[in-house]
Amino acid sequence: MFGLIPKNENFFALFSGMSKIIVEGAKLLVEMLDNFSDAVAIQKKIKDIEHQGDSQTHETIKKLNRSFITPFDREDIYSLASGLDNIIDLIDASAQHIIMYKVDAPTSAAKELASIIFRACQNVDAAVSSLKHHSKIEEIAKYCVEVNSLENEGDNVCRGAISLLFQEEKDPIRLIKWKEIYETLEMAIDKCEDAVNILESVVVKNA
Repeated sequence: MFGLIPKNENFFALFSGMSKIIVEGAKLLVEMLDNFSDAVAIQKKIKDIEHQGDSQTHETIKKLNRSFITPFDREDIYSLASGLDNIIDLIDASAQHIIMYKVDAPTSAAKELASIIFRACQNVDAAVSSLKHHSKIEEIAKYCVEVNSLENEGDNVCRGAISLLFQEEKDPIRLIKWKEIYETLEMAIDKCEDAVNILESVVVKNA
């Protein structure tokens, strides 16, 4: 009977796998904007990564539904799995919008936002990797603070880019396209902040 009960470590492995998927997706987004001649091919790779994220999330939920013992509250496991999945979904949506709207070239603001997403995802991954070790509470808090700082940085870049659009862009269609791209990129950073907030809550409740 006890052999049928998944060990707690399985959840940590699933979360870690998901956070690695997120970092890979963010890395590809940066690459897509830096090597725009290959943008379509790279966007397809991001879509494949997003599918991997969906599979990982579904596996986590399946394991949760059949587990009697969990490392922390079931609601928190579900929230964290969903929160991590939201990040890769927004990275994928950002890449899709760039291709779908057939933009001529990436702007410096778009590249900067992609870079912020990548750094935020690296910190999410580091925080997730530390979650298994309750002795690393302060380390997790450090990563959370860094993501919060990056979210503020992303807000500033996004607001500045949209303000510049309304000042300089004469083509209303181009303005609408880039405004949505910027906002989607910024939402990906917001989702990173949401994920670390969940992590921080889990750590505090289980300290």
